[in-house]
Amino acid sequence: MGALSAVPAGRHARRSARRRARAASAPLPPREGMAPLCLRVGPGAGPARPSTAREALARRFPPLLDPAATDLDTRFARGDVVRADGTAWAADEEVAPGDELWLHREIAAEDVPEIELSVLVDDGHLLVIDKPHGMATTPRGAHILSSALVRLRRARGQDALVPLHRLDRRTAGVLALGVRPSERGAYQRLFAEGAVRKEYLAVLDVPDVPDVPDGPGVGACPDAPARPEAWRPVAGERRTLTDRLERRRGDLQTAIVAGEPNAETHVEVLAVAPGRALVRLMPRTGRTHQLRAQLAHRGTPIAGDDLYPRRREESACGDLQLLARSIAFDDPITGQPRRILSRRSLALAEGLG
Repeated sequence: MGALSAVPAGRHARRSARRRARAASAPLPPREGMAPLCLRVGPGAGPARPSTAREALARRFPPLLDPAATDLDTRFARGDVVRADGTAWAADEEVAPGDELWLHREIAAEDVPEIELSVLVDDGHLLVIDKPHGMATTPRGAHILSSALVRLRRARGQDALVPLHRLDRRTAGVLALGVRPSERGAYQRLFAEGAVRKEYLAVLDVPDVPDVPDGPGVGACPDAPARPEAWRPVAGERRTLTDRLERRRGDLQTAIVAGEPNAETHVEVLAVAPGRALVRLMPRTGRTHQLRAQLAHRGTPIAGDDLYPRRREESACGDLQLLARSIAFDDPITGQPRRILSRRSLALAEGLG
């Protein structure tokens, strides 16, 4: 899904290879389904800017200094922070470029609802689940133990599980994970190189007056493009959306800006009713929030969206009406064609088609 991506597929592959190599050489085992954290000291430290192990960690991971966390000096004294060879760092030891500091993250108390994950494929090569709405793919922020990855690692005792792609927390549907470290690079390349055909279903809000005051994330952008005319979906219609999307640091929204397109989505309108439309979406690229931003930009946001075209309280929005319905590809390990289909449906699609 990366033909128009700003990050070349080769770079994705090299980055994945570096992550795999680092994980394989970790001096600490996973804990509670979570791999240890690693800080590799960059060229900004060393003789020119002396830095201690404690300072380096505090600068890179500020939450370690949170009053609710275990005191960082205590963690050093216990030998919790180690080098790549497993020997312990002292808090006041100086670090140099290339040094690695490894430690386990502390997991805050978290409400983890009992949810049985529906498994679509489990053949020793791939584990594919039918992810529900509201569940994060990977541990992040307040969603650590409740994320799909950590749940699966803990329940199955498979610390090597790794997502091959990502679904937004609020998106439901087909989520594929690699099982064997020796094979998952081949599967990851399929996603990075756009060789996986993805299909989504979405229910759109089609208001009489488009809710597009400043567009999704573009209100403060000096290089915002001219807004397209509001779209009024017609049953049977097909169209292709092309935009340039950028995600600015610290901004939750993806911005649509002027410039060469780097996001492409094919749309087919399946059914239309007053105020609603059911559409099939086939993204050809994989930008963050691509479907949500592109549709809201045209005055037809996905129903239940709490972020586009403007931020709202998630509790007031209901489930995001977006479903990753299927993925299809030629399996690089078995050579067989695969098409994996979600068994879920969208609540607001009832009666639309």
